[in-house]
Amino acid sequence: MVDISRGSTLGGSGASELFQLLRDGSPRTRAELAAKTGVARSTIALRVEELMSLGLVSPVEDAQSTGGRPSSQFALNASAKFVLAADLGATHATIAVSNLGGAIVGETMGSIDIADGPPVVLNWLIKTARALLKKHGLLMIDILAVGIGLPGPVEHSSGRPINPPIMPGWDQFDVAGFVSEQLDVPVLVDNDVNIMALGEQAFGWPQTENLLFVKVGTGIGAGVISGGRLLRGAQGIAGDIGHVQIARGAGVACHCGNRGCLEALASGPAIARTLSAAGLDVDGPAAVVDLVKHGNIEAIQAVRQAGRDLGEVLTACVSLMNPSVIAVGGSMAAVGDHLIAGVREIIYTRSMPLATSKLTIVQSAAGVNAAVLGAGILAIHHALSPEGIDRMTA
Repeated sequence: MVDISRGSTLGGSGASELFQLLRDGSPRTRAELAAKTGVARSTIALRVEELMSLGLVSPVEDAQSTGGRPSSQFALNASAKFVLAADLGATHATIAVSNLGGAIVGETMGSIDIADGPPVVLNWLIKTARALLKKHGLLMIDILAVGIGLPGPVEHSSGRPINPPIMPGWDQFDVAGFVSEQLDVPVLVDNDVNIMALGEQAFGWPQTENLLFVKVGTGIGAGVISGGRLLRGAQGIAGDIGHVQIARGAGVACHCGNRGCLEALASGPAIARTLSAAGLDVDGPAAVVDLVKHGNIEAIQAVRQAGRDLGEVLTACVSLMNPSVIAVGGSMAAVGDHLIAGVREIIYTRSMPLATSKLTIVQSAAGVNAAVLGAGILAIHHALSPEGIDRMTA
């Protein structure tokens, strides 16, 4: 049972603990909440009233009566407040407003150059976010938090990028502090692959607690969810599989300074270089996708081999993490099943049968929206945490 009759072990109020039971959106009666927590119904009633006064919980359709007066049910009011979500890429950005259930209620996209530096890009983000709120009749008082995804390593605890290779001028910049000062709400920052993993789990596999999200695009990386929690590692670079060496890569230089990295052979630009060297007119990853969609055999074979290379590294991940789902996303996922077929070929051949007996390897269910959805989830997790609810009830 959950003890909500006194302050929580996290220093929270009883209301914050009770709210965690209602966050899933399932309606529950006072009696059900009392049975779940072991707390008197009178105490439950006080906590529910407190949450209703904040607008976070509202009555829903009455429960089916078993005789006598029907019992009122209560559930999360997803439209009580909202969060802002931002997916910042190298040359593009998506800004969205999400409700407390994670559903996007409005979004806008724009072109940016991440190399312009933090002040330029973040001021654009702030201006665009304010315009989006105005368009949907919302004010900053309606916003509980902001989630931001960046295309490089991030120290999540501070919201600062750490030596990001394609982001000149961003190293150690206080992204969270800069945006929070302008918008006056908490700001959470993480790398793009981690927020894509959050988005994929929430909207594609909500009941799955062990999931790997693999992004294959300009680079290669993975977001790791284990036991229902996102694993960031000691310095926030857990899942940096793009720079694991593979057998076929011997001698192939990588931009990181090493040789033989997965990214140097299986990323979008690497596949494009392979096809260009073979005499095809390929100027980048988008051209690779186009060739595959038009049935070009050389392109299909190159993509299939990239999938095998990716599968070589993911085989070790399967043994280490034992995921239930491997979801492949990123710009190169647009080639469809050819990339995933190569991944499956290696994993199912080389992994232990027990590890793959219930393993699903698929294209991302969230698709191109994974990052911005995940940025919203990042903000929601913070805002609706026990500590977040305590701040609202204080």
